[in-house]
Amino acid sequence: MKYAVITFTKEGDKIAQTLALSIKFDLYSKKNETNFNFKEVSKKVMQSYKGIIFISSTGIAVRAIAPYIKSKNLDPAVLVIDNSCNYVISLLSGHLGGANELTLEISKILHAQPVITTATDNLGITAPDMVAKNNGLIILDLKKAKDLTVLLIEGKKIGFFDEKGIIKTPTGYSSNLEDISGLLCVCSKESINKKIIANTTPTLKLIRKNVILGIGCRKDFSSKKMRQTVIRILKEYNIDIVTVKYISTVSLKKDEVAIKELVEYFKCQLKIFTIEDIMQIQNKFCGSDFVEQTIGVRAVCEPCVELCGAKITKSKMKLSGMTLCIGEV
Repeated sequence: MKYAVITFTKEGDKIAQTLALSIKFDLYSKKNETNFNFKEVSKKVMQSYKGIIFISSTGIAVRAIAPYIKSKNLDPAVLVIDNSCNYVISLLSGHLGGANELTLEISKILHAQPVITTATDNLGITAPDMVAKNNGLIILDLKKAKDLTVLLIEGKKIGFFDEKGIIKTPTGYSSNLEDISGLLCVCSKESINKKIIANTTPTLKLIRKNVILGIGCRKDFSSKKMRQTVIRILKEYNIDIVTVKYISTVSLKKDEVAIKELVEYFKCQLKIFTIEDIMQIQNKFCGSDFVEQTIGVRAVCEPCVELCGAKITKSKMKLSGMTLCIGEV
């Protein structure tokens, strides 16, 4: 994490020196910088750093960050250390930004008292956004995350369900889904089984980004047609488009506009494999003489999915000028 420390007094500079023995950061010191501009520094650190530590009053820190606060999934972690080094306060983005964790770390370094005010932490409950962060999941609806958090704080029964059975039921939730007031569900499906969510409001879905798409296509294939085809197939198999982690193909297709635009549409990564990579495993799959004569290997989409380290869940589909294979990691 890239940190910034902002100080305004000699005492603050001394605390920063102590902190520098344990963590790396960029220092912005009013006492040591001739052209120190409070507004400019505030804007810069909020836009450029993932963790910001003010050694000042909370009032100064609040005024500094207020114009640049966006949302809890975008804001950096912001901490305040008082000039007497008695307290380390988690001020902004305690969960997703990591301010609470950073507060605990720095309080130990400085032998100061950590101050964390997020209700779920103080009650020993795992907030929905922390379940997502700790397990590399994507939150689709921050408002529903807030609604579930409120219910948890009120002591209501919130169910937890992981379709893969990988994540243990977090603290404060129930694996028994009867008579629940809300549900936290980890899945890759676009539509959740109605039996699971019957009479449950709200339901927050956390997405496991684990789907791999292997794609082969003719030269200059239509971008629109490829996008529409892939979306249609995912819907047919009830796969949420947010779950797509990689789109993979052969190196000869790395500049294919349709594939590049598909990567942009899904906001995922492109994985490219060479002819040599594919030749090593192509015999495991049903290939095509035409494809081999054209590009030098008998198959593209299935080998590319396996080369991503994925298990194939939907074998090669021939789709009018393109092929698609779906896998999971």
